[in-house]
Amino acid sequence: MADAPLTLSHGDWQMVLAPALGGSILALDYRGKALMRRSGGTSIWDVASYPLVPFSNRIAHGRFAAQGHQVVLAPNFPGSDHPHTIHGFGWLAAWDVAQSNSSHAMLTYAHPAGEWPWAFAATQAFTLDDTGLTLTMTLTNQSGTAMPAGLGIHPYFPRNAQTLYHGLHRGEWTNTPDCLPLSLQEHDQAIDWWHGAPVGDRSVDTAYTGRQGPLTLHWPDRALTLTMTPSDNLARTVVYTPDGEDYVCVEPVSHTTDAVNRDKAGETGLVWLAPGETMTATIAFAAKAG
Repeated sequence: MADAPLTLSHGDWQMVLAPALGGSILALDYRGKALMRRSGGTSIWDVASYPLVPFSNRIAHGRFAAQGHQVVLAPNFPGSDHPHTIHGFGWLAAWDVAQSNSSHAMLTYAHPAGEWPWAFAATQAFTLDDTGLTLTMTLTNQSGTAMPAGLGIHPYFPRNAQTLYHGLHRGEWTNTPDCLPLSLQEHDQAIDWWHGAPVGDRSVDTAYTGRQGPLTLHWPDRALTLTMTPSDNLARTVVYTPDGEDYVCVEPVSHTTDAVNRDKAGETGLVWLAPGETMTATIAFAAKAG
């Protein structure tokens, strides 16, 4: 395990990783400009991005049934009385550095079976090159029974009144006050749910389904655009635009919120990994000035 942050760079790109702080990203810069919010690395709440493994978003009250047994997970939202288990386990754990050089690092995390009844192993590989950043995540079931599984990331992007977000999705979930899925509004084709307006015009904390194409953040005042291209199995996007904050979260994820309790027709994106099976997901980050 490495306690000190890792700095990677290549050409116009630089990033800082904090393996000991949830395997998180502390900074991702392009030509000296912050693509994600920069962090002092003192708390998981002020990092630039953290991994979502082995599930994304909330499991209602931390309870679900698997293989005829009831799984009960404790709430894990630090400093809060939030009732639902959230974001998996990797974000609250230290990761090990398996590989590192000036432009590449691989972080690993091993989780023993316990309250979560399955042992699993996860990796994050970060590679900077002329095209930008490629993040590759893996999740391997190391137990003897099938494990519900998902992957994603939770990045925080700088935001002001001009910031634009563009992502095409067919569906948008409405939520209960504690952010559990309530109903799904869908269109025949994927649309921009902001209709070109600044991202802060809509206050949401919800999941979108049926992504088509990349996700982009554009900062007109900074003459800067970021494009995220997730792999096909990250077909859902959680967007969080809290009132009064200077950030927006745009999170590529593999499944909808509380999928393990709602996957009746196999439409949530939830994967059940067989013993020894590995799930892989990638996100390519590119940027341009102007």
